[in-house]
Amino acid sequence: MLPPRIHPTQHYVQHKCCEYIVPEVHPSHTTVVNKHLYKHYHNFPHTVSAVDQVANQHFVCPPGPPVAPGTPVPGPIGAPGVAPAPRRRFF
Repeated sequence: MLPPRIHPTQHYVQHKCCEYIVPEVHPSHTTVVNKHLYKHYHNFPHTVSAVDQVANQHFVCPPGPPVAPGTPVPGPIGAPGVAPAPRRRFF
């Protein structure tokens, strides 16, 4: 006796339709709105100032062949940069 041969499953789809009655109610209402307008004028004087911050970095490249990624290199030299100026607010 040979082992059984198993074929792919045949798939069937059966559709069933159910019908429902849904009552829909659409009420209406009217609201009368009386508008009263008060106009308030506010003034907010404002000035703007600007601060420029600048930084520089200098690097010394070692002589010789290119350095492989991940290899440590000498860090920056000189001053680390300019400290930011304090912020000013004008009212």
